[in-house]
Amino acid sequence: MPFKILLSVLVLSFFSFNKLYTQNTFDIVFPQSNRNQVCQQCTNIFRQKPKEVKFSIEREQSNLYFRINDKKWFNLLFKNSGDGIAIDVVLKTRYDCEETADRTQIKGLLLKPVYGPKLRNMLKPVGDNIYRVHVGRLPDTFLNDELEYNILFLSNKNMCRYQVIYNLESYPWELLDMGMYLDSLTYNTKQIRPSSNEGYILKNKTLKFTIPFEKNKSEYSQEDIKPIYDSLHLTDFNIKSIKIKAYASVEGSLERNVELQEQRAGTIAEALQAFQKPTIKTEISSSENWVEFLNDIEDTKYSHLGGLNKNDIKAKLVGALSKEMEPILKHHRKALLELGLEKKDKYKGMSANELLLKFNDAISKEELDVANEIQNSIFEKLKGKEISPDFLRKMNIPRQVKFAKIFNKNAAFRYMLNVRQALIVYNELQELEKIVPKNGEVKYNITAIKIRLWRFKAIEVNETKLKNQIYGLKHYGIDASLISRMMVNFHIIKAENLMRKRDYSGKDASVSYINKNYNKFSLSDYDYLSLAQFFSYYANTDMAVTLLEEKAKSIAIDEDLLFYYLNLTLINDDLTYQTDYRTIMLNAININKARYCKLFNAVEKGGVTFQLLENEYLKETYCENCEEH
Repeated sequence: MPFKILLSVLVLSFFSFNKLYTQNTFDIVFPQSNRNQVCQQCTNIFRQKPKEVKFSIEREQSNLYFRINDKKWFNLLFKNSGDGIAIDVVLKTRYDCEETADRTQIKGLLLKPVYGPKLRNMLKPVGDNIYRVHVGRLPDTFLNDELEYNILFLSNKNMCRYQVIYNLESYPWELLDMGMYLDSLTYNTKQIRPSSNEGYILKNKTLKFTIPFEKNKSEYSQEDIKPIYDSLHLTDFNIKSIKIKAYASVEGSLERNVELQEQRAGTIAEALQAFQKPTIKTEISSSENWVEFLNDIEDTKYSHLGGLNKNDIKAKLVGALSKEMEPILKHHRKALLELGLEKKDKYKGMSANELLLKFNDAISKEELDVANEIQNSIFEKLKGKEISPDFLRKMNIPRQVKFAKIFNKNAAFRYMLNVRQALIVYNELQELEKIVPKNGEVKYNITAIKIRLWRFKAIEVNETKLKNQIYGLKHYGIDASLISRMMVNFHIIKAENLMRKRDYSGKDASVSYINKNYNKFSLSDYDYLSLAQFFSYYANTDMAVTLLEEKAKSIAIDEDLLFYYLNLTLINDDLTYQTDYRTIMLNAININKARYCKLFNAVEKGGVTFQLLENEYLKETYCENCEEH
């Protein structure tokens, strides 16, 4: 997308117009009893609006522009001389915590409307299928204020639609990772933040588990951790990284709870380090476990606590009540550990040239097990950027049946390191396939790369043949879940292509297929985020919400997934008043308070919209936690 997606939401409640600010409403008519009749044409045009049509208000200094991506629909909406736009300029000061906002339809300063002939004549292209038209100018006294711009859509000068614009952050989304067969199926585990410059991180293995914290225990020794370590069967692996999320039960001082949990997590990391020489990269975060507390008191005699704010809950959880609730609270003190592992490498001390000589010698002697181990050692040096990817071309691997696995690994790894090698590797593997026509791993790698090449239009693809190729993998031992993942990617690309052709019904069919089939295989956090963004990009926000809603209730949710879910749902009053939603918000506040508070900034400052604070429940939570922000 050439610009950040701005979605709009219709304000369905029409308040009394007796409380309009004492300001100029120009020639705008505010219909009441006859609204359905006078607004029928405008209502029908919005009903017929394709979901993919998006519009927003754009500001340049004091000038405001209406921006849209569909000129045909724009001209239909403003066809008649009385069809127009007026901008309601809203100040954030309206929502100060000590203020009670008047429930008026016009929330700020109403600018002079602009009507059909002028709108159509002044509409100018500003990019690929992007147009804008000037719709107003801000008073000088407003230029330093935090502002937002609501839109009044006028039909025959009647105000027929009042629209609040909210900002749904969008990122370039990726295909779901299909992995590549090396010794086994290996995935590119990508950093979830799209702004990351780290690119791909190849991981051999990741383990996740939970360690409960005893109430009066603040330190953990090697003896405490040894049974856990032994159960992991790490004989062939070293721990490369530890990510620890430590959780405190909610009673007591926040500062003391966080301090204690970080101390506990730190001693766990130290105890694990004692089992190996290589240094373990450690990342520790801590917070109070409000999510599980509020979940666990539901349907109990303590459920009334869920309606209190955090400080009031803490005030209640002292003395006898704290002891009484200990059977519940004890389960909330824990550490969630994620261990990143790497295979032990007996050739690690060798130089690249020594490894190359030893590898080529093993190949010439047909010592395949030795060659395979050395190849893995070379891969480790490549991952650590100790050697250049060009090094792989120096490895002499004959294209013979006996060397097929080693050749396949070499080619696939080059592709995983650099996607720009995709076409070269694709052609190499097709040649290898002629030698081992029944090798499922080679066929899988070829198909996965082909899908990626199709996405970037690097090769011509016959959709029917590619679909048959994907389904045909089941005859070569490829698991059904991997085939389902490929077919979801097939339809992601197909939807993208149909969208470019403006074949909206065909695109919707592919989106529907994706929505019905993504639960047939496991998703990484990055996959969840990519898929949710895909649904949102194609105006299927409800599908994105359904995808993420269960994860949003868990303390183990990735921060970016949680905040993306909040972006999707904060404007839905039916959700925000539910007990579960309060749990989710408190989870977000504990994970990253500043980021949560930023959601209520103006659109121009990266927020969803400060007009969320019209919702008294959201405002109460905001003022309790964010006033200093």
